[in-house]
Amino acid sequence: MARTPTGTTDRGAPRGDRPGNARGERPGGGNQRGERGSRREGGGREGGGREGGQGGRDRDDEFIDKLVHINRVAKVVKGGRRFAFAALVLVGDAKGRVGYGSGKAREVPEAIRKATDAAKRNMIRIPLREGRTLHHDLYGRFGAGKVILRAAPAGTGIIAGGPMRAVFETMGIQDIVAKSVGSNNPHNMVKATFAALQSMTSPRAVAAKRGKKVGDIIGRREEAGAAAAAKEA
Repeated sequence: MARTPTGTTDRGAPRGDRPGNARGERPGGGNQRGERGSRREGGGREGGGREGGQGGRDRDDEFIDKLVHINRVAKVVKGGRRFAFAALVLVGDAKGRVGYGSGKAREVPEAIRKATDAAKRNMIRIPLREGRTLHHDLYGRFGAGKVILRAAPAGTGIIAGGPMRAVFETMGIQDIVAKSVGSNNPHNMVKATFAALQSMTSPRAVAAKRGKKVGDIIGRREEAGAAAAAKEA
């Protein structure tokens, strides 16, 4: 076998004349890393990326949901205990509609999903005064839970704690003073708050029941308020 000349390979091509550069880039391949980077900048997939999100507002986007309480429960079965999670969720649209629901599952996300679906099915509409506070003071009770709700002037804010604050925030109330004087169980407090809100009547409902105009009902209320203020002064 003949000896090959110096500077050549067995295949007969000089090393310096081999295709590609000195680092050994593949022939005809170009810069593959640059091509991958350009693909990523172009949107990744052939659809052009996620520009514009979902393309429209989903129906569930109008609701505000808040997780009030989550509890781990256990069921005693043969061979040990089986654990699960119970969640209490509030859902509202910040325009007077609110609902609550509870769900139980082996995993926390599934329990929250069940509670959210139940809250959306049980939503009620509460009439608000000027879209920010109650029409009159309320008292609610459920089991050992007792709550007192009072209307407040503009700028007061939400003066309430615990589950009651979550109810008012999801419902859209801006000014209110609330106090719980009974059990601090979240379920009882939420149900007592809903019982109080459902007992509220609006001037429009009272006027329709008495066969009068809404202005007559509101005028009498303003006169009574002015007389009470003058009496206190």
